[in-house]
Amino acid sequence: MRGLWAGRLSAVLILVCVLAGCTSSALIVPGPVIPSRPVTKLLVFIEENHSLSEMVTAMPRTAALAKQYGYATNYRAIRHPSLPNYLAIAGGSTFGVTDDAPPASHPVSGQSVFEQAIQSGHTAGVFADGMTAACQQKDGGTRYAVRHNPWTYFANERADCQRFDRPIGDLAAAVSAGTLPNVGMVVPNTCNDAHDCPLGRADDWFANWMTRIFAGPDWKSGQLAVVLTADEDDRSANNTVLTVVIHPSQKAHIVSAPLTHYSLTRLYEDVVGASHSGSAASAPSMSDAFGLPLP
Repeated sequence: MRGLWAGRLSAVLILVCVLAGCTSSALIVPGPVIPSRPVTKLLVFIEENHSLSEMVTAMPRTAALAKQYGYATNYRAIRHPSLPNYLAIAGGSTFGVTDDAPPASHPVSGQSVFEQAIQSGHTAGVFADGMTAACQQKDGGTRYAVRHNPWTYFANERADCQRFDRPIGDLAAAVSAGTLPNVGMVVPNTCNDAHDCPLGRADDWFANWMTRIFAGPDWKSGQLAVVLTADEDDRSANNTVLTVVIHPSQKAHIVSAPLTHYSLTRLYEDVVGASHSGSAASAPSMSDAFGLPLP
């Protein structure tokens, strides 16, 4: 019954906004009210090169979701440039990488959170916007940047990367079918992640995906958590980036505890019950900071 009334309220809000001449960025519909259950699936969206304050100011739809659910005010990326941060999230280490060179230049021998999930009997997947072939090792397609797709760098995991690192088209099907992976990552292309285009474009792109996710079985189960963060800032705010946590357990939750990308690695591992790798072992717990229920 709550879901029915939430759907009717959403329709009324849309109609009122349209009649009033609202812009798309002002049209913010709350997610449906559902019960909170332990997080068994974690889907992470990664934006590019903007600070916390910049993202909150220029991403109004995302900021509204942050205020409705939860966000961190003291979450920092690891370093500059992009690639080390993606590797940190995916593997609990930068693996000594200090540039944005492709996988051929940086074959990583460690284990990723994606492989940890698979080895522990769970599922994993990356959905890469603009990519034209599974586990694509070079830039190409529609603004696809391989440096933003960390699984491609883990040299010993090529077979699973080929199977489960897929173009963005597979995301819509997974959302609709309720088959999102336990450990998931969404990599927008370099326009939709605000690297080459305005933050407003990234805001609408993410909000539109969240509209689909809210309507899907995984969200309605109460077991899916969605995180949005940024790989790094633009060197203006000590690498402090907006990090949003969307789960039914979160209600206007503002977290000031210090967190890093290694905390996100740790959260991935906590969701599937895997051991903490590299710097994730000593990183502040994101599940504790947000009070996320775990299996």
